Amino acid sequence: MAQSTSRQLVDKLWAFCAILRDDGVHVVEYTDQLTYLLFLKMAHERETRKINPETGIVPEDCSWQRLLDADGSQLEDTYNHILQTLAKQKGVLGTIFRGAQSRFKDPAKLKQLIVDLIDKQNWSATGTDIKGDAYESLLQKGAEDMKSGAGQYFTPRALIAAMVDVMQITAKDTVNDPAVGSGGFLLSAFEHAAPTANSPKETNHLQTNFATGTELGDGPARLAAMNMILHGMVKPGADSPIYVGDSLTADPGKRYSVVLANPPFGTKAANTFVTEDGKVGKNNLAIMRPDFWVTTSNKQLNFVQHIKTIMDVNGRAAVVLPDNVLFEGGAGETIRQRLLKEFDVHTLLRLPTGIFYAGGVKANVLFFEKKTASETPWTKYLWVYDFRTNMHFTQKTKSLKRVDLEEFVQAFSAGHRQNRVETDRFKKFAYADLIARDKTNLDILWLKDDSIVDAADLPAPEVIAEEILESLQAAVEEIQAVLDALRPPTEEGK
Repeated sequence: MAQSTSRQLVDKLWAFCAILRDDGVHVVEYTDQLTYLLFLKMAHERETRKINPETGIVPEDCSWQRLLDADGSQLEDTYNHILQTLAKQKGVLGTIFRGAQSRFKDPAKLKQLIVDLIDKQNWSATGTDIKGDAYESLLQKGAEDMKSGAGQYFTPRALIAAMVDVMQITAKDTVNDPAVGSGGFLLSAFEHAAPTANSPKETNHLQTNFATGTELGDGPARLAAMNMILHGMVKPGADSPIYVGDSLTADPGKRYSVVLANPPFGTKAANTFVTEDGKVGKNNLAIMRPDFWVTTSNKQLNFVQHIKTIMDVNGRAAVVLPDNVLFEGGAGETIRQRLLKEFDVHTLLRLPTGIFYAGGVKANVLFFEKKTASETPWTKYLWVYDFRTNMHFTQKTKSLKRVDLEEFVQAFSAGHRQNRVETDRFKKFAYADLIARDKTNLDILWLKDDSIVDAADLPAPEVIAEEILESLQAAVEEIQAVLDALRPPTEEGK
C-alpha cells in the first residue's frame, strides 16, 4: 500500500513537471520549486496541528496560507516575497531558500501545484517516509534526464545501500559526506542507524548531530536539506545539517566516525580557492593546505586528503573514486603510499561501467580506517573485489540492483574481516607487494574478460550500443574539459 501511494504521488508530481516543460522549466528547476513549496506546507502542518504545535518556523508573512489565499499577479508577488524573505534566514531556512527565485511564468500553474498537488497531501503525518520516498523517487527520475543536469547529484541507490550495509553504522556514530549532493548517503546511513537507538540520548543525537554534509552548489544542498526533513532526520526550525561551500578550502576542525562520499568526477578544479594563509587560486591551480600530504589540482586526490583529515581516530571511510586515483603518478603515488602506511586500507571494490548517470565512468569504492601513529604500516592486506570484469549494466536496459551486490556484501564480512575467504573475484594483496608495484599502482586485474576471449559471451546488442554511447559521451566531456583548460582566461576571470 505504501509503495503504491508513493508511486501515485511521484506520477502526479512528474506529470506536472511535463506540463511546466512547455514554459521552459527544467527538472532541476521544478524540483527546486517543489522544495520551497513542500517546506512551506510542512511548516504550516506543524504550526496548525492540534498536539504540540510548533510556532514561528517561518515569519507570519511567509505562511502557506498566504499562498492559498492569493491568485493571479498577487500570487506571483506573494511567492516572490516569501522566497526573498526566507533566503535571508539562518539554519535550514537559509539553506533551502538560498538564492531562491520563482521559475513560474503562469500564476495559474503555480496555483494548481499549490492547491491540487501539494496542499492535498499531509507531508508531516505518520508515514513521512512514504512522502520522503516519493520525493527521493522524483529526484532519481529527474536524474535520468541527462539534459537537465540532475544526474550529477546521484550515486546509484543500490551502491549506496551496499556501502552503508558493510559500514555497520549505529546511532552512536557521526556521519559526514563532504560532497553530499542530494543526501543519498546520509539518508541511507540514518535508516540503517535508526533501529539501533537504545536511549533518548541516542534518539536525540540521530536528529541533531548524527549526519552532516557539505555541498558546493545551492541546488543540491537544498535538495539534501529538504530530503532530510522529509525523512524525519531534522526538524524544519533547526540548524541546517547541510553546509553550502567548498569542502576542499580548509580543514573544518570537526572529526567524524564515518565518512561516506562520492566526490565529483573530473579534473577541473573550482574557479577560486582561498587557503588558510589567505592566498587565492583560480582555475586549475593546486590547493595548498597544511594538513594535506601533497599539493595537487586533482580534485579526487584532494578529496582523499580532505577525508583522511576529517576522520576521527578509528573512523571508517567508504569513498567512490575514479580509476586514475589508483594509478596516477606523482601526487597520486605519494598519497597511496601514505594512505597504505598510516591507515588500514582494507578493501577495494571495482565497479562496473554503466551504473552512473555520467557515461563511461570507471570507478571504485575504497574502504579504509584511520589509526593512531605507528612505526609499522597499518595496512596488512588490501582485499580487491572485482565487480567489473564480465559485468554489464546500463541505465535503461539493466540497471544496478542491491541484490547484484549481495555477493560482495557477504564476502566483505563486516565485523568479521579476519574470516574473509578468497574467491575468483575476491583476492588479497599484502602491503609489501603493493608498495613494490610500480608507482604503488592499485589498479589490479586478474580475471579474463570473457567477451574478448569468446564472442558468444558478448552482452546483448542493446547493452553494447548503450555502453558505446556512454563512452562517447564521456569522451566528449573530457575533450570539453581540455578545451576549457586551454582557453585563455577572460578579463572577468583574471
